Amino acid sequence: MSTDRFETQVIHGGQSHEPRTGAVMTPVFQTSTYAQEYPAKHTGYEYARTHNPTREALEACIATLEGGEMGIAFGSGLAATTTILHAFAGTPNLKVVCGDDVYGGTYRLFEKVFRGHGMSFSYADFSAGDLAAAIPEGTHLVWLETPTNPLLKIADIRQIAARAHQVGAKLVVDNTFATPYFQKPLSMGADLVMHSTTKYINGHSDVVGGMVVTSDTFFKTQVKFLQNAVGAVPGPWDSWLTLRGVKTLAVRMERHQANAKQIVNWLTKHPEVKRVHYPLLETDPGYAVAQKQMSGFGGMVSFVLDADLTRAEKFCASTRLFTLAESLGGVESLIELPAAMTHASVPPEKRRAIGIDDGLIRLSVGIEHADDLLSDLENAMQLSKR
Repeated sequence: MSTDRFETQVIHGGQSHEPRTGAVMTPVFQTSTYAQEYPAKHTGYEYARTHNPTREALEACIATLEGGEMGIAFGSGLAATTTILHAFAGTPNLKVVCGDDVYGGTYRLFEKVFRGHGMSFSYADFSAGDLAAAIPEGTHLVWLETPTNPLLKIADIRQIAARAHQVGAKLVVDNTFATPYFQKPLSMGADLVMHSTTKYINGHSDVVGGMVVTSDTFFKTQVKFLQNAVGAVPGPWDSWLTLRGVKTLAVRMERHQANAKQIVNWLTKHPEVKRVHYPLLETDPGYAVAQKQMSGFGGMVSFVLDADLTRAEKFCASTRLFTLAESLGGVESLIELPAAMTHASVPPEKRRAIGIDDGLIRLSVGIEHADDLLSDLENAMQLSKR
C-alpha cells in the first residue's frame, strides 16, 4: 500500500508515464482489439472488454485511494451493483439486507429485477435499532449506504461489519457520497466498496460510471470474472475523463464541504425550514458516529420546507445557480425533489414511512462562490411564495 498522502495519490496512484513516448498523462487507448504475435501469444492484451490500459489505470488509482487490492470498473453505478449481485448467483435463496433509506435506482433494481430471480430483500434502519434483528442468521449480503441517499443517515460501519461477519454475510458499502477522501470503509471491516463514479469521483457531470474496490478473495475472483463475462465495462474515453476528474478530488471535496457548511448554517436559522439533514451538525442524529468514522462530509445537504408539496416544487424550480436536475457531486450546484425525481420508484407510503417527505429537498452543493449560492436560495425562497 502506498504511503503517499491522499492529495498525492489522486495525481499519481496507479499511474505511470507511458513507456514508449514518455507521455505524462495516461493515454486513451481507443481500440477494440490487439494484435497477437501468434495464436494466444500476446502482450497480455487481447480484447478491450477484458483489458484496456486506460481503464486499468483508473481501477488502480481508485483502489489505491480506498486502500484496496483491486479496483474493477463498470459502465455505471447500477452496472456495478448488478454485477455484485450476479456474484452470488450460485447461492440458493439469497437473502440481502439493505438500508431502508437507499438510492431509488438501487431499490428499483432489487425489487423490480432481482427479486424476480429468487433473491429476497429486506430493509432496515442501520442508523438505529437492534443490528441482530436487522441482520438475522441466514443473511448472505448486507448492502449499506452511509451517508444514505437522501436523508444522510449515518451507520456504524465497524458494528455492521462485525454483525455481518458473525452470521457469515458479506458487507458492501456504497461510498459514493463520502468518497475515500472522507471515509474508507475497507479499513473498518467492509468486504467491498462501490461507487457511482458519475458523482464526486469524476466530479464534472460529463461521465456515467461505476467502480468496486475490494481485498476480499471471493469478490476479487467473482466480480473480476463477471466484469469480463457480463461485459458492462466503461469505454476508454469515459475511463480517461474519470481519471482526469479524480485528480482534483481532494481540493473539490474541501470546497464542497466549505460551501455546504455555510448553506447549512443559513438553513438552520431560516424560519421556513422545518428540518435540516447534515451529519456535521452537532444536533444531527448521526453526528457522533460520523465523528468516529469520517474526516469530513462534502456537499450533500437535505432539508424540509415548512410548506406543502406545491411550495417545495416551486422552490426547486425557482433557483438560478442551483440547477434542477438529478445526479450529484459535480462542480456545479444541483437541486432536486426526491419524492418526484430520484426516489419516485419507491412507493409513496414507503418513502413517507422512512422520512422522505413530499417536501424533502436535496442539494448537491457545488464549488461556486458561497455568497452567490446563498443569494440564489434566498431568492428562490421569496419567488416560491408567489
